[in-house]
Amino acid sequence: MEFRHGNRKNSRPSRPSKPSKPSRPLCPLALVYPFPLQLYPLPPQGAVSLQQFESLAVARLKLLKSIETIGISYARGSENYNKKLEAELRKLKFPYRVYSDEKMDEYEMRRKDHISHFILRLAYCQSEDLRRWFIQQELDLFRFRFGELHDKQQEFLEENGLEYRAIEPEERERLSSKLQTSSGQTPVVIEDQIFYKVPFTDALELVRARKAYLEKGLVYIPHHEIVIIILNEFRQRLSKSLALTSRSLPVIQSDERLQPLLSNLSCAYVGQDYSVQRNVGKISLDQLDSLATKSYPPCMRQLHNALRDNHHLRHGGRMQYGLYLKGLGLTLEQALLFWKSEFIKGKVDPDKFDKSYAYNIRHNFGKEGKRTDYTPFSCMKIILSNPPGQGDYHGCPFRHSDLDLLKPKLQSYKISPAEINQILDLVKGMHYQLACQKYFELTHNIDEIGFSLNHPNQYFIESQKILNSSRDTKKESNQPESSQRSQPSQPSQPPKGESASVSTATSQAESTDVEGINIEELLSEGYPE
Repeated sequence: MEFRHGNRKNSRPSRPSKPSKPSRPLCPLALVYPFPLQLYPLPPQGAVSLQQFESLAVARLKLLKSIETIGISYARGSENYNKKLEAELRKLKFPYRVYSDEKMDEYEMRRKDHISHFILRLAYCQSEDLRRWFIQQELDLFRFRFGELHDKQQEFLEENGLEYRAIEPEERERLSSKLQTSSGQTPVVIEDQIFYKVPFTDALELVRARKAYLEKGLVYIPHHEIVIIILNEFRQRLSKSLALTSRSLPVIQSDERLQPLLSNLSCAYVGQDYSVQRNVGKISLDQLDSLATKSYPPCMRQLHNALRDNHHLRHGGRMQYGLYLKGLGLTLEQALLFWKSEFIKGKVDPDKFDKSYAYNIRHNFGKEGKRTDYTPFSCMKIILSNPPGQGDYHGCPFRHSDLDLLKPKLQSYKISPAEINQILDLVKGMHYQLACQKYFELTHNIDEIGFSLNHPNQYFIESQKILNSSRDTKKESNQPESSQRSQPSQPSQPPKGESASVSTATSQAESTDVEGINIEELLSEGYPE
């Protein structure tokens, strides 16, 4: 299976050659992808262009983020959960069901699924937190797809060498009463049911829930619960594979095409584009205090209050809040006036402000240096990059605040104790964006916001839409979805402390090399012969 890739236009020094692995024989897509899911035992063959590399990665990232949101909002396996997840898979064109008359488009979707999975492995193998998040979303996706196989489940198990031996009728009859009690089924159903006997360590979830009979270290599992065993197998394989993939990081980090792209995928923003100011001049400076109370997300409300109290913010806070205000529509002149008036109250001399601080504000607006028009930070960037230190106020309160400090802060925002507990439960589960989403629902008195919260400026726009039903705000919120990207007047690297977006990283890489990326070759360090 060979993926189309661009011709080589620019030469660059090649890495020292090493003995190549024997390539696997290419097969028709129908043989490579007989099912809409797989255990991903081997990486895809061939090469993909940088543009394909990015688009496939962003599509799967959108899917995994949707899975996380749906899993928090609805009980896994419930009717609403399944409907929502099915809709996302359809919208993003990922496979999930076996059809009697499968066409080439279906196999192309399975190919997309295969490639995108391995691209995100490269991005999410870099830390324990990233690996944990990636594994959980992939497990939830696998669980849903396995359930959609229906009568093809046994075929799938056999195809992947996961055949489990059923107990003999005599043993099932001997344990009939105990199997009834553990599974909650009638004697008639037990007689027709297939049971598997596996080590209890392979079915800890069922043992904890007391949904299976345990005897002498072995668990008796009815066929409809076999997904628990398969998920455990998939988890172990994926966890090991991510550890192996991390061995390829030195090679990846030495590749100027991939290093910036993969580094930013883990904190990529895949929602609306807030780099273009559409409400310039529509917000006055004397409105900011009121807006901060009503429509700011907690991260920006914290920065605004700290600036008003201390009349100063350190560099990380100025960058995060300054770009957010720019995204709201503040002009360069308004921004300079706002920051200067506050810093002067903090006893910063006007001349010192002009010399030490004004340059950075103009720089953020693309008026200094390399004239790059910088983009407001997304939630993922705030959560994953530049954590705050002592004396800092930037970052995400749900990610970077101790629970003992977060609780009184929420109380000061007039959140009830019961509601605070709902938010803290999400924080403890490391669902920081969902905690902010819950905060939005509670402070705006709505049951469900109906969108996935990914950006502080998105928070503000949606809040204003609810509070004011402003036509201008609605127009702003209806701009098409795209990967977050800035539009500099000339290609440039971001300044220190500013991560490039995935799209910017791709354009930089493409200017260096347009040769296709061979994922199998990248992973050759980690995957054995």
